[in-house]
Amino acid sequence: MAAAATFGTVYSLRVSCRLGASRATVYRALIDPAAIVRWRFPDGMSAQLHEFDAREGGAFRISLSYDRPGAAGKTAGNTDTYRGHFVRLVPGEQVVEELAFETADPALGAPMTMTTTLSDTDDGGTLVVIAHDGIPDAIPTADNETGTRMALDRLRALVEAGTPGAPATSGIR
Repeated sequence: MAAAATFGTVYSLRVSCRLGASRATVYRALIDPAAIVRWRFPDGMSAQLHEFDAREGGAFRISLSYDRPGAAGKTAGNTDTYRGHFVRLVPGEQVVEELAFETADPALGAPMTMTTTLSDTDDGGTLVVIAHDGIPDAIPTADNETGTRMALDRLRALVEAGTPGAPATSGIR
């Protein structure tokens, strides 16, 4: 019988923002692999999808690589790779993912849950609430919050007016 993994202390974090796009548009950007690589990473990084099966029980594996040479990743070299699966998908309302970093470091390997909930705003936009649960203490709270806000800024650019530097029609509409 294998020994159970031991992880360090974990915490939770909620980040929200209002987007000027419908819930249907925002939801598509949450589950479309072509959109994910355009928004779901903080400044100074880029995303690569190795696997992305957006259905309940479907798996994903994503690498975030630092643009700056010499930056240390959580997995190897300058990369943070994580894998997981979709726990729950409610079109236009919610995406629940369970994920963990690919790492030998027990301080970073705890399974985490990310729940993204969408609701209407009075002006026809969407309130996006991302709840991170089980984040390892080895990831500073401020870093996680800042990175999430940076990604949400990219999501805003994508769903409201297209990607910066690209025509507005390149967005998810």
